[in-house]
Amino acid sequence: MSRVINFSAGPAVLPEEVLEQAAAEMHDWQGCGMSVMEMSHRGREFIGICERAEADLRELMAVPADYKVLFLQGGATQQFGMVPMNLLRGKSCADYVNTGEWSKKAIKDAKGMCQVNIAASAEDSRFTCAPAQSEWKLDPGAAYLHYTSNETIGGVEFNWVPQAGEVPLVADMSSHFLSRPVDVSKYGLIYAGAQKNIGPAGLTVVIVRGDLLGGARPGTPSMLDYKVHADAGSMSNTPPTYAIYIAGLVFQWVKRQGGVAEMERRAIARSGLLYAAIDASRLYRNPVRREDRSRMNVPFTLADSKLDAAFLKGAQERGMLELKGHRSVGGMRASMYNAMPAAGVQRLVEYLEEFEAASA
Repeated sequence: MSRVINFSAGPAVLPEEVLEQAAAEMHDWQGCGMSVMEMSHRGREFIGICERAEADLRELMAVPADYKVLFLQGGATQQFGMVPMNLLRGKSCADYVNTGEWSKKAIKDAKGMCQVNIAASAEDSRFTCAPAQSEWKLDPGAAYLHYTSNETIGGVEFNWVPQAGEVPLVADMSSHFLSRPVDVSKYGLIYAGAQKNIGPAGLTVVIVRGDLLGGARPGTPSMLDYKVHADAGSMSNTPPTYAIYIAGLVFQWVKRQGGVAEMERRAIARSGLLYAAIDASRLYRNPVRREDRSRMNVPFTLADSKLDAAFLKGAQERGMLELKGHRSVGGMRASMYNAMPAAGVQRLVEYLEEFEAASA
């Protein structure tokens, strides 16, 4: 069976080169006589794999030396609680920007540990834009400012970096991590679940400024304390070893393609092609304000929702899967992460035109 065109929001498409290398090394990693899945995380082979993965990620993102890179478990969702546990540092309030479903989940967890100031919200616009910074009302006593820089469900992406002043800026970059250059020095902490642009589910990457470590609230379990993980090189317990290995292969692949700048060029081309087709159509509509449209996740609706089932059936028959929108919003969604080939998006655009013509 030939490979499908996978528009899943996550777990998502991986580079074929990565899958082929992993398959070749499945039984015997580089002549060591065992699979990466069988290795001790304390052994020199896996420590070397992990160290290279970190070094490659640092190179790709130009991570400053005073920042720690952590490979953790629990998904980005676990970071909704770990962030306030570690970054409140004796303060009672944190600023949050509400731009959609994932922002709301982060806010909900933070409210269990501190007073949450909603510095800005796009709820009035039904989460179809990123609120302009001029509208934000920041609390000068806040411990940090948190925002979701790309909302996977709503398809809203920040194409600018919020100004947080002296307060640490925290970003959930799960669904556009490694898709554009990022000035890490502008952030106190960045986190991202792996199952979109990094690798398989089970791994979360955290990049945190060193001076923010060591202030976890009293009673924080050791496995939820960033400093514990940083001091142990992400190996205070058994990490998600195979997921780290695959992430390392992805980092190498991104480097071979030309780095994060090339990933951004491709993302602009892919998303531009799809948005142009949607905007030129009478059948399809994207609800997001143009300047805030995501390059990674493109939601769209059909003028008549009664056509949804037929649209999805036709897409599946043509080898295009996972185009159904999130259950909370309905419609359609095409997720186009770094590993999505341009030909896949071109095929979708051709199908959009074909289906519209047949439905006229």
